[in-house]
Amino acid sequence: MFNNQSDKQGSATDLNTAARIRDAAIELFAAAGFRVGVRAIAAAAGVSPGLVNHHFGSKDGLRIACDERVLQLIRDERTKAATATDATSGLLAAMADVEEYGPLIGYMVRSLITGGQLAESLLEHMISDATDYLEQGVALGTIKPSRDPAARARHLTLLNVGASMLYLQLRLQRGEDVDYRAAIRDLTETLAFPAVELYSQGLFTDPTVVDTFQKER
Repeated sequence: MFNNQSDKQGSATDLNTAARIRDAAIELFAAAGFRVGVRAIAAAAGVSPGLVNHHFGSKDGLRIACDERVLQLIRDERTKAATATDATSGLLAAMADVEEYGPLIGYMVRSLITGGQLAESLLEHMISDATDYLEQGVALGTIKPSRDPAARARHLTLLNVGASMLYLQLRLQRGEDVDYRAAIRDLTETLAFPAVELYSQGLFTDPTVVDTFQKER
């Protein structure tokens, strides 16, 4: 029905405008929390406040769109790392670009600190995504299988999210203007090696620990 070129161009413009608003909102929410108003978001995106409501209906609608974008980007990056046939190259590539994910991590931390239904939904979606990309790695032979894939995904997600929240929340509580790109680089360089060592070589020397623990659960 909408086949002429002007309609296509109009749709593309709308999509680009919506994406610009969404990305500006992610940055502002990460930097200042969810009290940031629609006018500030519109100013950062270079649009009128009316356009924010036109595309997203409300501030809550905009936040849902931000959640979806953050989840998509984190999922895509973790999937690449989990399914890389050369694990070393995959991890090094992920570390090289880690700064660009700073605002996403900042947004995630702000959301979880704020709490509520949207925060709970964000966390559960992250865990579900982790289950999926870890199992993709298992299917490709890059990740060891688990006796309880869903529990492993939840454990790893809570560990990663918890470390990020603690690291950044301490800085926010001191009233610092957090540079999320620099902060996520520092956190990654601090934790990457011990995490890789633990995930690749394990912790306990006794391989029967897991069998014994499973029987006692």
